[in-house]
Amino acid sequence: MLIRHCTGRVFPLLAAIFSSQLTHAQPTEEVPFITSPDNVTLEMLSVADVKRGDHVIDLGSGDGRIVILAAKKFEATGLGVEIDPALVVRSKANARTAGVADKVEFRVEDLFKTDLSQATVITMYLLQEVNLQLRPSLLALKPGTRIVSHDWNMGDWAPDRTTVVPVPNKAVGREKSSKVHLWTVPARVEGLWCASGLLRGASIKLTQKYQTFEGTLAWRERTRELAGTINGTELRTPAGRHGELVLQAEGDALRIKEAHGNMALAQGQTFRRAAGASCS
Repeated sequence: MLIRHCTGRVFPLLAAIFSSQLTHAQPTEEVPFITSPDNVTLEMLSVADVKRGDHVIDLGSGDGRIVILAAKKFEATGLGVEIDPALVVRSKANARTAGVADKVEFRVEDLFKTDLSQATVITMYLLQEVNLQLRPSLLALKPGTRIVSHDWNMGDWAPDRTTVVPVPNKAVGREKSSKVHLWTVPARVEGLWCASGLLRGASIKLTQKYQTFEGTLAWRERTRELAGTINGTELRTPAGRHGELVLQAEGDALRIKEAHGNMALAQGQTFRRAAGASCS
């Protein structure tokens, strides 16, 4: 059984003792959970721009406060996953009291076995070691899914944004503040892309590290070096001597959404993912 950590709590003593042995550690009922302050919970949902139509999954949902707030204030639906049955019972009661029981669900479930595919936003307050175990599953989610973590990061997958929230009475650590990290799942664009139509014969070859990319656009005997960031399905290069270039990933298609300078006429053209090692 896993040590229980959630958006509603973290066990500081066990974190220090078992930082590299999470899957072998045993929970202890004597260690109290520590709730996320209301201002941190609100910041997590605000940073993720939660709104009507979003589905929030909270991994380790504690007393259910973040899922309930997502439904009550932001009109989202939500799922809270928690391994403590007593806390799930409490969460359901809290949802009824808040008047959002029809918008949220709470389950007794192992977070590593939870189907995350329906989430548009995932929230969590887990140790970094758990975040790293979850990272492959999170990166495999639909591009544009927002991931928010209270305090703990994702290793070398740097957040797109981090905010700091004052927490004067914080019981964990020396700092009287909390960090809220946001990631947006990037489209997977590494590889070779081949053009047709007006740009027939052109190719884009990309490498990718999380939400950054590098590569080359080749057409006839000209090449243009590419480098930039990926925000969900949108790839953007900074404006330089060639002007900004914006690409839109749509499954196995990569469309030139915006182009300037000598690429302006290529706007709207589409590249398809190559089936082999070349575009021929």
